[in-house]
Amino acid sequence: MLGFRFLKVPPTTYVIQYRGGKIVRQGGGLAFLYFAPLNTIVQIPVASTDVPFVFNETTADFQQAIIQGQITCRVADPQKTAAMLDYSLTAQGDYTSEDPTKLGERLSNTAQVIAHAFTQQKALGDLLVGSAGLSEEILTGLRASQMVQSLGVEILSVVILSIKPAPEMSRALEAEAREDLLRRADLAISARRNAAVEQERMIKENELNTRIAIEHKRGEVRETRLAADIEIEERRSTLVDSQVANQRKEAEARSIALRAVLEPIQGVDWRLLLAANAALDPRFLVALGFQELAQNAAKIGELNVSPELLNTLLQRGEK
Repeated sequence: MLGFRFLKVPPTTYVIQYRGGKIVRQGGGLAFLYFAPLNTIVQIPVASTDVPFVFNETTADFQQAIIQGQITCRVADPQKTAAMLDYSLTAQGDYTSEDPTKLGERLSNTAQVIAHAFTQQKALGDLLVGSAGLSEEILTGLRASQMVQSLGVEILSVVILSIKPAPEMSRALEAEAREDLLRRADLAISARRNAAVEQERMIKENELNTRIAIEHKRGEVRETRLAADIEIEERRSTLVDSQVANQRKEAEARSIALRAVLEPIQGVDWRLLLAANAALDPRFLVALGFQELAQNAAKIGELNVSPELLNTLLQRGEK
């Protein structure tokens, strides 16, 4: 009443009181009474705020991409902000201009310029998977911007929420990605089959090598046995030759001994030799006598043999 007003602001609001073009008081969370006709009140929110944006940009391969994200910022130097934008209040407590709404627009426009330069250097496929690079580029560009610094604004973060291509291009990329995945799956199946075939080949090769090694060992065993048999046969042949040589020598010795025995009696009649042998059987001598008689039968006119002689011979034969 009578032009006096009471102002109380939260800590997230920075207030500057001007009187006669000079700053009377300033700070956050103030509460004071002032005379409205002679004072100008500037009220600047210093809490962090989110500035959403949506850009429609063209990529390096002339494809449209819709970029959606948000900038998180806060007023770090309210005096610079008050110098660049009109945050003064009316007597009713409303802003006297639309400048407070332009802060987000200026930040969004600056971010779009940075995003435009980035997307023109990227193909659509690279841009879709490079959202992190785009957000980092926008964040770095905003913090280095002279306009943002002159506004006294601190950029806290930049987040890219989505990057979408045109619907028909999205379907084409999905089809291409699907075909690429199917091709990779086919290659993986083929590689797995080739690995299985190679593994089976190695197993077969190992089995064949094992069989060959076994056959070599068996051949060595057979050769060893054959060599042993040959050695035995050679020894046996040597033994037989020795036995034959010994038997030949024994036969020659017996022949020499027999010859030495027979040479002295070569001219003696055999009957004399038999008669000289007193150990002869009398029947044998009688048989020889009959043989001589038979050889000289032509000279013998009559031969009488007594029954007693025959009986005696027969009786000795029965015994």
